[in-house]
Amino acid sequence: MADRGVTNAELPAVPNTRVARRLARLGFADAEQAAHLLSAEPLCWWDVAANAPVDDAAAGIVAALGRSADPDCAVRSLARLVQAAGPQLRLAVEQDTTLRTRLVAVLGASIALGQHLAECPADWQVLVGEHDLATAPTRLATAVGGASDPVVALRRAYRRELVAIAGRDLPEELELPAVMAALADLAGYVLRAALDVATAGLPPGSASCRLAIIALGKAGGRELNYVSDVDVVFVAEPADGSVDEPAALQTAIRLAAETVRICGAAAWEVDAGLRPEGRAGPLVRTLASYQAYYERWASTWEFQALLKARPVAGDAELGQRYLDVIAPMVWTAAERPGFVSDVQAMRRRVVEHLPPDIADREIKLGPGGLRDVEFAVQLLQLVHGRGDESLRRADTLSALDALRDGGYVGVDDAVSFSDAYRFLRAAEHRLQLLRLRRTHLVPDDEGALLTLARAMGFRPDPRGDARTVWRAEWALHSREVRRLHEKLFYRPLLDAVARVPSEALRLTPSEAKRRLAALGFSDPRGALHHIDALTAGLTRRAALQRALLPVMLSYFADASDPDAGLRAYRQVSDALGATPWYLRLLRDEGAVASRLAQVLGTSRYVADLLLRAPEALQLLADDDDLRPRPSGELRAAAVDAAARELDAVRAVAAARSRRRFELLRIAFADLLGRLDVTEVADAVSATTDATLAAALYVAGRSVAAELGVEALPIRLAVIAMGRLGGSEAGYGSDADVLFVFESRDAATAEAEAARIAHDVAERLRTLLAMPSADPPLRVDADLRPEGRNGPLVRSAQSYASYYAKWSSVWEAQALLRGRFAVGDEQLGRRFMAMIDVIRYPAAGVAAPDLAEIRRLKGRIDSERLPRGADPSTHLKLGRGGLADVEWTVQLLQLMHAREHSGLRTPRTLDALHAAALARLISPSNADALEASWRLASGARNAIMLVRARADDQLPSQGKVLVAAARVLGYPPGADPGQLVDDYRRAARRARRVVEQIFYGAAE
Repeated sequence: MADRGVTNAELPAVPNTRVARRLARLGFADAEQAAHLLSAEPLCWWDVAANAPVDDAAAGIVAALGRSADPDCAVRSLARLVQAAGPQLRLAVEQDTTLRTRLVAVLGASIALGQHLAECPADWQVLVGEHDLATAPTRLATAVGGASDPVVALRRAYRRELVAIAGRDLPEELELPAVMAALADLAGYVLRAALDVATAGLPPGSASCRLAIIALGKAGGRELNYVSDVDVVFVAEPADGSVDEPAALQTAIRLAAETVRICGAAAWEVDAGLRPEGRAGPLVRTLASYQAYYERWASTWEFQALLKARPVAGDAELGQRYLDVIAPMVWTAAERPGFVSDVQAMRRRVVEHLPPDIADREIKLGPGGLRDVEFAVQLLQLVHGRGDESLRRADTLSALDALRDGGYVGVDDAVSFSDAYRFLRAAEHRLQLLRLRRTHLVPDDEGALLTLARAMGFRPDPRGDARTVWRAEWALHSREVRRLHEKLFYRPLLDAVARVPSEALRLTPSEAKRRLAALGFSDPRGALHHIDALTAGLTRRAALQRALLPVMLSYFADASDPDAGLRAYRQVSDALGATPWYLRLLRDEGAVASRLAQVLGTSRYVADLLLRAPEALQLLADDDDLRPRPSGELRAAAVDAAARELDAVRAVAAARSRRRFELLRIAFADLLGRLDVTEVADAVSATTDATLAAALYVAGRSVAAELGVEALPIRLAVIAMGRLGGSEAGYGSDADVLFVFESRDAATAEAEAARIAHDVAERLRTLLAMPSADPPLRVDADLRPEGRNGPLVRSAQSYASYYAKWSSVWEAQALLRGRFAVGDEQLGRRFMAMIDVIRYPAAGVAAPDLAEIRRLKGRIDSERLPRGADPSTHLKLGRGGLADVEWTVQLLQLMHAREHSGLRTPRTLDALHAAALARLISPSNADALEASWRLASGARNAIMLVRARADDQLPSQGKVLVAAARVLGYPPGADPGQLVDDYRRAARRARRVVEQIFYGAAE
C-alpha cells in the first residue's frame, strides 16, 4: 500500500457510516476510507456531524475527486501529498480551481505520478499557471548539473515534466497531437541531457567526435506516448581532420552506449534496433556508412522506419546532413520490386505472431489497432509521396489530413480513421499513465477498466455504465479501423502507382509529352490537353484526378488505343461531374481503375454507352455484377420500369434505358474476358427479349386505353426469328420477329381482332424505333409470309393455312430459327407446335427443294457479298463464314430433324453438336464448322465493340484490327495479323466441310 497514499493503519477511528454512504454516492468505492481521509488531518474538508463539505471550496474539491478516474486513489494520494507539501498546497487547492482540476486529474489517473509528487512535493507547482516546455532543456540541464547522482536527478526532472504535461492532458486542456508532440520533445530533451552527462564522463584524452542522435518511430514523428521505447540511430564523424575515424567512432560508441544506459535508468529504454543490420550491426556508423548500407542492402521495412526520422540531440548539422542523404531514398523506396507486398506481408506477420490469449485486448498490434492505422497511412504516404510533397509528414494525423486533402483517402474515411486513432492513442496514454509502464493491453479486471473509461471521460449513458460505454466505443472504432485498413492498405491501386516511376509523377509539359509518347499515345499534345482539363483547379475533384492520372495513364498505355481511352475517360469524368462516388470508386474499389482504362481504351461502343449511363461504371467493382442476369429477372425489371411511367414514350424509354445498362454489363464482361461468344449471344438475346416484353406491355396498354377497355380482346405472341430466334444476337443485331394473334372469344370478329393486333404490333415497332440516346433496336418483321407485302400480323389459323398451301423451302428454313419470345405463352406454344410440321418435314428434303436451297445459297454467295469485300475475310457471307456454316447446319436439320430430336433447336451450335452425336457429320468436320462460327461471331462482336458500328468485314490492318484482336483474347503486343491468319485458316477448313456436306449432300 506504500505507493497508494495513506494506509488504513494511519486513519483515525471510523466515522459515521452515514458519511460513508453519502460519499459512496459521490463516486468513492471505499467510502469509509474516503470519509476518514476527508474528515481528518491534513485535509479536513468534510464535516462529519453535518455530513457535508466544510465549505464551498471543500465541496468543489470533493466533487472534483468524485469525478476523477479513480476517486479512492485520488484522495489517498492527495492526503499523502498535502501531508508532505504542507498547508501551502492545501490552501492553493482550495483557492485555485485550475490547479485543483489538474492535480486531482493526475492523482486519480496515475498512481506513479502521485508517488512521484509525494516523494518530490514541491513539484506540484508545475501545475500552477502556464508551463513552457520549450524551456525544459534548461531545467533538465540545471537539475543534472553538479548533482551527486545525475541519473537520479534526471529521473526526477523528467517526472516533473511529465506531471506538467499530464496535468494539462487529463483535463483536456491540450489536444492529443499537442500532448504527443510535447512527450516527443521531452524525449529529445532527455536524450540531450543524457548525452551531456555521458560527454562529461568521458575519460581524459578521448578522441573528439561529432555525434547526432536521430529519433525514429513515434519519437521522430512527434507522436510519442507516455511510456515507450524511444527508437534512435546514432551517426558520428570525427570532429576535425586531425582525428582518425576509428578513434572518433570509439568515442561515439562510448557516448551512445552511455546515453542509452542513462536514459534507461532515468526515463525509458532507448531502442537502437532499427539501425542497419539491427542489433547485430554497429551501434554507431558514419554518414557514409549509412548511405552505402541504405543504397545497397536496406530492406523495405527500414525505409518505412526512416519515414519519421528527426534529429533530436547532438550535432544538429550532422543530423540534418543525415536527413538530406536518406530522404531521397525514403521517397523512392516504393519503386523497389515488391515494396507494397513486402509492407503488407510485414503487417500480416505482426498480427499472426500475437499470442491468441491477448490479441483481442491489444490496442496497438491487434487487428483494428493503432498499427493498422499507422501502416495504412505510411504505405499511402510512401507510394503517393514520391510525387506529392504535401504527403511528406512525419506524424500520422497530419499525414492523414494531407492524404484527405490530396484525394488519396476519402473525407469520411479520413474522419473515421482520425477519430479511431485519437481514441486508441488516448486509451494507450491512460493505460500507461496509471503506473508509467509500457502496456497496450486493455485490462481484463473490471475495476481497472472502469478507471480507464473514467480517465478517458466516459460516464454512464443509456448503453450502460462507463465500462459498457467504453467497450461499445472501442468495438466501433476497432471495426472501423479494420475495415478501412483492409480497404486502404490492400488497395490494388497502390501496386499500380508504385510501379509508376517517380519522374513520371512530376513532369514539366515538355517532359510530359515525351512521357506520353513513350507510353504509346499517338497525340501527346491532345492527351496533355485532356490531362490539364481533368486536373485544373483547386477542387477536391481535381486533386483526386491528380492522384489517379499517373496510374490511369499507365493503364491506358496497356490498352489498344490509349488516346481514345483517355479521351473517353475525360468525357465520362465530365459527364459524371461532381458525382461523389465516381472518383472514390476508381481510387478505392478493387480493379475498377484498370478495368475502366481497358474498356475505354478498347471500345468506343462502351464509351458511348457510358456517357449516357455513367452509373453503370459501378458494375466494374464487383465480379458478381458482371454476370449476365437471368432472363426472368431481366423481363421483370424491364416491364416494371415501363409500368412506372404512364406515358407510352417515357415508359418504353425506361425499358430501353434498362437495356442500355444491361448491354454495358455484357460488354464489360465480354471485354474483360469473362464471357465466351455463346454466353454473350445468350445475354444479348435475353436482354432483347426483355425489351420486347416491356414494349409489348406498353403498346398493349396504350391500345387498350384508346379502346376504353381494361384488357385487349386478343392474344398476341411475338416469335423471335433469325439470330434472335437462335439466341445468337450480337450487339448490333436487329430483332427479327413474327407477330401472331387470336381472338380471346367468338364475340370479336377476325377483322377487328386483326386491326387491334396490327395496332399493337405497329405501336411496339414505332416506340422502339423512336430517336433516343439509347442503342437502337430495330424490329424487323420481313420474314413473315409474303415478306414486306404481307400483313404485319396474322392469326394463328392464317399462318397455318399459308404454310400448308404456299410456303416455300426457304420459309421452312427460316422457321428453323423460330422461338417463342414474348407475349401470350399459350398461343406461342401452339404456334411453335404448328410450325414444327413445316420446319421438321417428315420426308426430309425433296430433290427439287434441295436444288432450290443450293440455288438460293449460290445467289447469296455471288450477289450479296458487298462490292470490294474480301471473300476470305468477310465474316458473314465470305467463304467458310457464318452463312456457310449456318446453311449447312440448317440443311442437316431439314433433312434429319424428324428422326433426331436433338436437331430440333433454333441454336446453330446445339444443332451442330446433335448432328455430330447422330453421326450425320464427323467430329472433325463439326469442330471445323464450330471453330469458324465462333471466331466469326466473336469477331463481329469485337468490331462492333471497337467501332460502335456493325461491320462484317474483318479488317486486314489498323487500329480496329489491333483492338478486335485484344477483345478476342490475343495478348498485348501480339501481331494483330495473327487474327486474320487464324480466321482465314478456320474459314478454309469450314469451307471444305461446307462443300462436302452442303454441296455434296445426297439428292
